[in-house]
Amino acid sequence: MQFAESLKGNKIHNKSNLTFVRYADDFVILHQNINVILEAKKIISEWLKEVGLEISENKTSIRHTLIPYEDFEAGFDFLGFNIRQYPVGKHNSAKNSKGITLGIKTLIKPSKKKILEHYNKIEQTINENMTAKQFSLIQLLNPQIRGWSNYYRTVVSKEIFSDLDDLIWKRLWRWCKRRHPNKSSKWIKGKYFHSEFRQDGTGIRIRNWVFKEDNFTLLKHDDTEIIRHTKVKDIASPFNGDDTYWATRMGRHPELPLTVTRLLKDQKGKCNYCNLNFKDGDRMEVDHITPKSKGGKTEYKNLQLLHRHCHDTKTANDIKAEKEAKEKEDRRYEEMMEVIFIKLSSNIDLTEEEGKIYIDSYKRQTKRKKSKQGCTHNKSRVTGEPYEAKVSRTVLRRA
Repeated sequence: MQFAESLKGNKIHNKSNLTFVRYADDFVILHQNINVILEAKKIISEWLKEVGLEISENKTSIRHTLIPYEDFEAGFDFLGFNIRQYPVGKHNSAKNSKGITLGIKTLIKPSKKKILEHYNKIEQTINENMTAKQFSLIQLLNPQIRGWSNYYRTVVSKEIFSDLDDLIWKRLWRWCKRRHPNKSSKWIKGKYFHSEFRQDGTGIRIRNWVFKEDNFTLLKHDDTEIIRHTKVKDIASPFNGDDTYWATRMGRHPELPLTVTRLLKDQKGKCNYCNLNFKDGDRMEVDHITPKSKGGKTEYKNLQLLHRHCHDTKTANDIKAEKEAKEKEDRRYEEMMEVIFIKLSSNIDLTEEEGKIYIDSYKRQTKRKKSKQGCTHNKSRVTGEPYEAKVSRTVLRRA
């Protein structure tokens, strides 16, 4: 910063125009003037020499982010990412702090070197497990795919994810063909590649050619959701007591349960009922989307985080809806029973649904009478029992 202030012109503008980014022993200096970059390199070299270090000439280069410079392509690689600017039209162009259209757009993508390393590692894993079982190969590949995809999920990676999935599919197809050289392609597809369907009971197919065996399914890069990195607020600090902000951002917090922090991150810090952001000090409660009374399980896909008052409102509405549904079902049941009694008295055959309702009604009455009478049976009492061969007929049988 002292070097930036020593440059000619406005000191504030000079400080903001010169950018220095460092991670461990890697660093990048950004400036629009090549002379400033060369001077900064000279100053850093002299400072490192004083402590017995020097800049590696093999790893150090000067690049332009928009056009090729010397023998280098446009853009540069840093920490496995490629940062480059592209010329675009005015509608897609970035703007400076004064709102002036620049005619360029900056995109950050996975670097070609890291893409090739990742694919080569996957290819090596497949080659080393040519005789392994399918589920074993899936267990070896999934951690590699998940870790790499999560690292690059914050940048422009969607097309690269799709291309990698295509390459991996081709490599897996060769793996399958080598295991069964005398089998047809149709047979191989039926054994190793399957279809996926929606879990809502509609039976709608959502994807074909899924590499899976039983409950083991190969992950796809393209299934990873792209979530842009959000810069930390200038007033935010892990020590200012705003647990909600950091739990939402990081997905974990030492003072909050893991379930709460994970739901906060998945819901992006919003209540699923009112869709408003959680604030520091808000009362939060974990809710079962499908109530446990209706068979809902305590698993993440059936959990959501709500404000306490939203949770109370939802619970009250659920109870009210359940009560109304039960009353509606009771009214329908009574109407059906009236129709059944009319048909029985008129000697008319019952439909299959009416027969089931009648039998169910008989079982309910029998159970209710037994609960009142205990285990004793009143043999003098005559009860009507449905005739199994024809539902529309009843036979009087002495119990």
